[in-house]
Amino acid sequence: MTKRRQFSAKFKFQVALDALKGMQTINEIASLNEVHPTQVKQWKKQLQDDGSEVFSEKASKEQEAQAEVEATLYEQIGRLKVELEWLKKKVA
Repeated sequence: MTKRRQFSAKFKFQVALDALKGMQTINEIASLNEVHPTQVKQWKKQLQDDGSEVFSEKASKEQEAQAEVEATLYEQIGRLKVELEWLKKKVA
């Protein structure tokens, strides 16, 4: 059983950029970088559609972490509001 190769975002971006430039054919780019021509076409299409951020896993991980922090803060705000209302009722 063969293991799938994983490529870095920088490598994907560079291959897709070479394909976009059009100075070489897709097959030439694929053979130079030892990937399948279909893969080069997919990366090229993704680059055209979404730009370089589509290959970046770091950005998505940072967004998930930011969303988690926001959820925690909103939970804390809600808890403090409930405590404040309770204290207002007790004092009055």
